[in-house]
Amino acid sequence: MPANILNLPQYRVVRVQESEHDYHVTTEPVEVTRACPHCQAEHLHSWGTREQVFKDLPMHGKRVGIYIDTKRFRCQACSKTFSQALPMLAENRMMTERLMQWIGKQSLKRTFTSLAEETGVVEGTIRNIFHDCIGALEKTVRFETPVWMGIDEICLIKPRCVISDIQNNTIVDMLVNRNKETVAKYLAGLPGKEKIQYVAMDMWAPYRDAITAVMPQAKIVIDKFHVIRMANDAMEKVRKGLRAELTIKQRRGLMHDRFVLLKRERDLNDKDRLNLSSWTLNYPLLGEAYRLKEAFYGIYEGMGSKDDVLQRYEDWHKNMSPEIRPYFSDLIRAFTNWRPWILNYFDHPITNAYTESLNSLIRAVDRVGRGYSFEAIRAKMLYTEGSHAIKKTRPKFERKRDAEILCSIGPDSDLSMSRYISLEPQNQHEEPETVLNYGAYISTLTQMIEAGEL
Repeated sequence: MPANILNLPQYRVVRVQESEHDYHVTTEPVEVTRACPHCQAEHLHSWGTREQVFKDLPMHGKRVGIYIDTKRFRCQACSKTFSQALPMLAENRMMTERLMQWIGKQSLKRTFTSLAEETGVVEGTIRNIFHDCIGALEKTVRFETPVWMGIDEICLIKPRCVISDIQNNTIVDMLVNRNKETVAKYLAGLPGKEKIQYVAMDMWAPYRDAITAVMPQAKIVIDKFHVIRMANDAMEKVRKGLRAELTIKQRRGLMHDRFVLLKRERDLNDKDRLNLSSWTLNYPLLGEAYRLKEAFYGIYEGMGSKDDVLQRYEDWHKNMSPEIRPYFSDLIRAFTNWRPWILNYFDHPITNAYTESLNSLIRAVDRVGRGYSFEAIRAKMLYTEGSHAIKKTRPKFERKRDAEILCSIGPDSDLSMSRYISLEPQNQHEEPETVLNYGAYISTLTQMIEAGEL
């Protein structure tokens, strides 16, 4: 058995035992402890020995345990006891430093249970290493404040707030809840928050109030998909209300009605159009609901000025019969209460739709982890290695000043050499390269989840 099987030159391998699942490697430190770490005296007295087992990186598909007979000493000068120095071992972790670092990185991609099974480290210790790793990342990783911000939410046990960068299609943070106080505190602590121009969001008053209070310069844009979705919801209310009053035989005549009614009219095939025509003839309220749904989509598709949009909305509202109005009451109320921010979309057509797809990804990670804590899911979404949108900017080119060139040549130098000397870099005046991190790419996170890497 090679002496360097562990690739740890600080230790001498004495014996290696191999079982079906594990390597048991008995070692001893190469360097002998000769002085007291407290007073540096060299008069030491042996104070016993105990065998300790430290976990190391898995090898050849097997767990690795390093066995060390750790010696204790008593200093005759200061009377203090201490254990011999054990390099490359993590303090208070009973494992090597490289294993602890590896677990920290892998815990962002894999479940704690799988890591515990592979390394032989108890799951609680892996969880603690994970939290230490996240604490270190929180201090070192800084995402750029988005110019176009998206604010959405996802329900993980309870609603959580998701912050995204719309321009770069990245996620930059997840907040523990969506309360006004939490969102306002987060926004207030953002470096460069004054550069945020637009915020796309749904119709949740605490978001609006927090943004208005902390970033009055930012224009709030209600995401169009949250608005037009309410037209689909109204369509569904009509459909379900109608089916509740029909016999089983009549319901069979509305086979696949939901699939057809939620389709856009331009996407209907001949069979869909025939079915829709039949349903409209037999159930006029259903036909009117579909017409109103399509007409509301048309308000957004027409674009134009705010006045044009308002006129199209008023026409849509007026053409609604009293019988159908209750089904669309939520949409009408929302448009009335949120009108200024809904209309901002037509001046600044930004949407948070990409972040919407993120919600399904976060739920997928939650299912894989079988009940991850919010902190674990947040860390996996934000800090997974290889998912970040990192851009590097080189410093601006600056023309070299003539005084510097002449100084480098010297008054007595051969001026014929000036063209060569002037080409030498003058790094003392150059600015360092700037590295910008815009957060985790949503598309990359999608690929990682599909590949089973999260």
